[in-house]
Amino acid sequence: MAAPNPLERPAFYALRPGGWRDLLTLLHPPYTAWHLSYVAFGAAAAPTLHGDRLAATLLAFFLGVGVCAHALDEFNGRPLGTLLSDRLLTGLAVASLGAAVAIGVAGAVTVSAGLVPFVVAGAFIVAAYNLELFGGRFHSDWWFAAAWGAFPALTSYWINALDLRPQALLVAFGCFMLSIAQRRLSTPVRELRRRTASVSGRQQLADGTTVELDAARLAAPLDGALRALALALVLLAAGLVIARL
Repeated sequence: MAAPNPLERPAFYALRPGGWRDLLTLLHPPYTAWHLSYVAFGAAAAPTLHGDRLAATLLAFFLGVGVCAHALDEFNGRPLGTLLSDRLLTGLAVASLGAAVAIGVAGAVTVSAGLVPFVVAGAFIVAAYNLELFGGRFHSDWWFAAAWGAFPALTSYWINALDLRPQALLVAFGCFMLSIAQRRLSTPVRELRRRTASVSGRQQLADGTTVELDAARLAAPLDGALRALALALVLLAAGLVIARL
């Protein structure tokens, strides 16, 4: 009997397809938490951290990135292999984006109308990136890093400070580069999990040891780094926010 394939899941966090497990897998929990940490970094860098504004921003980005963007992504080709219907995915995308925009509009009314450009940009980014509009021009590593790395940090900083200072740009660029690193790790491991039929080869070490290569061996350090980074960023974000509150 053939041994079970350790890469049979489309992602290290993907659960067995069906029911509530599909909804949890759809959220890409480690990556959603990863990008929400950027919201915390932006708020923590602001001169004053407003807890209520941070909470609202986290919720808006959870709805926009964690739910809407991932629902649209799954609608386009089923990369996670869920059994969720097209109707449900569409409903989740529309409802979550609508709720995220509503939170932004409420912030524009109660805090500052200067939030409106961020709300418009956020809604555009979700649609343009995940639906691959304009011939996929916005669906690139650079736009991924700008949309899901720099933008959450800048938005969160601005809603707390109501301006943008040099530290905001530095934090945003740091989040941009972290997102680039994420793509450098996640792209090859996705290819191994979702598009690779087989891998074979040997690695000859300097001491004469021969290491057999296969897809699981190549994927392990990539998945391990992604797991560690996701946890590290969430812990760092939580520590910074607690220190500022």
